[in-house]
Amino acid sequence: MSLPDRTSILRLIRSWLAEDIGTGDATSSSVIPKHLQIEAAIIARKPGILAGVDAAREVFRTHDRSLRVTRELSDGKKLKSGEVILRIHGRARKIFEAERTALNLLGHLCGVATLAHAFAQRVVGTHARILDTRKTLPGLRVLEKYAVTCGGGMNHRMRLDDAILIKTNHLRALGGGRVDKAILAAKQSSNRLVVEAEVATWAEFERALSVHPDTILLDNWTLPAIRKAVDARNRQGSVVSGVRRPELEVSGGVTLANLRRIAQTGVERISVGRLTHSAPSLDVSLRVL
Repeated sequence: MSLPDRTSILRLIRSWLAEDIGTGDATSSSVIPKHLQIEAAIIARKPGILAGVDAAREVFRTHDRSLRVTRELSDGKKLKSGEVILRIHGRARKIFEAERTALNLLGHLCGVATLAHAFAQRVVGTHARILDTRKTLPGLRVLEKYAVTCGGGMNHRMRLDDAILIKTNHLRALGGGRVDKAILAAKQSSNRLVVEAEVATWAEFERALSVHPDTILLDNWTLPAIRKAVDARNRQGSVVSGVRRPELEVSGGVTLANLRRIAQTGVERISVGRLTHSAPSLDVSLRVL
């Protein structure tokens, strides 16, 4: 996945800068000479995975086109403590005004990538892939999902129009409708979108399996139940281009501690909301050189 188009990023950056700067940096205006030129660097203070370096670079360049901002490392790189990520040269006031916005964004995206990398590494050697969810901060979805891919994860739906995902609440809204009928209706309504269905019970799983959706979602299932579902799918499902269908996805209660055991059941997909909604920010800082 690539970064969003520059026009979309610039629109976001301008709003972030306005939120932080207001009418101006009172501190810098009072103590820093207007034309003072400095060189500064953004440095990783903890190990992690780099994501969002070009977006952070655009923060400085959007605020002041005269700033020279040099990228030292590329997204996806493993960061060491003390490594320089960006170098910035230009007017001190402008650098200080854009500093916090750039650091907040870069630290957050690196944190997402670092957590995604930790999860992706735990499933190496299995058939499972780590996916994100739509549990993202409003306005940051594309950047957060991009950061997940920098860490080795994959993207689930970007938007509601990307795929069909029939969840328990959809069936409840239908007055307890059957999942197999909902899957067939979804297939009939669109022949181009992937159809996925969440199942809460074994009976629902069997009904879903009988009508061949692209993916069946097992939300908060126990390990024995997941293994049973994998065995049933392997017996009754199909193989398309070497891939078993329907694919099985696990979500809910997934942690680094239990991730490997889940992956070893034979499921293909493990979706983890915390990649985006709970990733701790990576510590990055700006230092005047």
